[in-house]
Amino acid sequence: MGNVESSCYENHLSRFLPEEKTDIDGVFDTLSGSDGSGGIKIEKATRKAVSLAMLKAHAQEALPEQMTLRLYNGMKSVDLTGKSPGSSEQIVKEQFIVFMSALLKGNVEEKSSIIMRMISSTEGPVKGKQIQEFTEDLITSVVHVLRYRNLLKGWNLEMTQDPASGVKALASQLLSELKLEDGKKLVGPPLMDAMCDQSTIENWVFQVPQISTFLSVIIRQGLLVLHSLPDQANDLVKLVPKCKGIKGRGFVSLLDIPSIIYINSHLPSELQHKWRLLFSSRVHGESFSQVCGQIINQGPCILVLKDLDGYIFGGFASDSWEVKPQFQGDNRCFLFSVSPSLMVYTYTGYNDHYMYLNHGQQTIPNGLGMGGQHDYFGLWIDSNYGKGHSRAKPTCTTFNSPQLSANENFTLDAMEVWAVGDLPESAVIKGKKSILDTDPEAQALLEMTGKSRQSDGLREQIEDDDDN
Repeated sequence: MGNVESSCYENHLSRFLPEEKTDIDGVFDTLSGSDGSGGIKIEKATRKAVSLAMLKAHAQEALPEQMTLRLYNGMKSVDLTGKSPGSSEQIVKEQFIVFMSALLKGNVEEKSSIIMRMISSTEGPVKGKQIQEFTEDLITSVVHVLRYRNLLKGWNLEMTQDPASGVKALASQLLSELKLEDGKKLVGPPLMDAMCDQSTIENWVFQVPQISTFLSVIIRQGLLVLHSLPDQANDLVKLVPKCKGIKGRGFVSLLDIPSIIYINSHLPSELQHKWRLLFSSRVHGESFSQVCGQIINQGPCILVLKDLDGYIFGGFASDSWEVKPQFQGDNRCFLFSVSPSLMVYTYTGYNDHYMYLNHGQQTIPNGLGMGGQHDYFGLWIDSNYGKGHSRAKPTCTTFNSPQLSANENFTLDAMEVWAVGDLPESAVIKGKKSILDTDPEAQALLEMTGKSRQSDGLREQIEDDDDN
């Protein structure tokens, strides 16, 4: 290498701590010895080098072959000599280190230069269709490697929806941030044929932090490089929350792994490490009093609804739910859709109608709502369980969300509620009480109408937070 190239390489190398350098050296040595034939002859000496076959042998089943090929193309694109990248079919150690430095510790320009060649190994602009394929491969590989390495933290593909549709939905959402230089967004058929240069990819990677996060997880867990150092664990902690509260229930969530990852990324940072199932209509039964009894005083939570038309949507409640005639919550609340499209809708500042829950009153609406106003909620579940509405003319005033359900007035097919973050101290004391224990009027109303108290006998002990 010349002085300029050597200086550039040293700059990349200097980003790593001594223990990180040792880890990278060890992985490269393992890679270059995978089939015993690695090496490039240079002036009678042989430098260790890595071929595509060696990379595949190292990754084995941890990564889909297509992603291993993309990683290889990214490494091969690193130009150390000033000549055209890719002149050699094998990757030398300097290329390997610069690749790791750029994608794990680099700026947007450094990352996008390599991502361009991971999208397409051919020099020059890339097609929108190629970006779409790369994005879907990226998400598929994240789910694949997390499953392979047993890092789904209590989630699994058997108790969640098929990730295939979730991969496409999340890819579509991430691609919605792709813009040309004039600021025009590329969506639908125009995206497929659009030609995107590096500046477009740079802007996209800057706007969509999930791209960098997903690549980091794939590299660290797929190639087992820098995966076990304590300061590298943060990506995984924030990426997939620990799943609690589902033991022995035969429970299947309305969500898939990609949508869980996406929704979790929008939660306040301190709540992203854990989800705990509070209520599922398929586990606890279809009863509004049961919903209230399970979610009150449990801290921030996520509601997920599915209507009879198959639309899946919900909301994040930033505070513990309380039964009262006033609105509650704060501007951290949001609404979201999962199917047919994946999207999060945050507060507008227009009003503070974030959360509403009332039960057993005669003069004001009884039910659970988020956003908008009485009779025009962004999301509403009536106390007559099973009925609800999502009204937006044209959008919800609080969250700027459109109609989330297939029809304005919908019938519930299923519902689940997840507490997020650590269990609040107050829940330990009050967690075993039903809303009917603290609201005698509601209990009396049920008895007068001849309805049974469905929550009796179904209350559960709060799961020990220390359980794995």
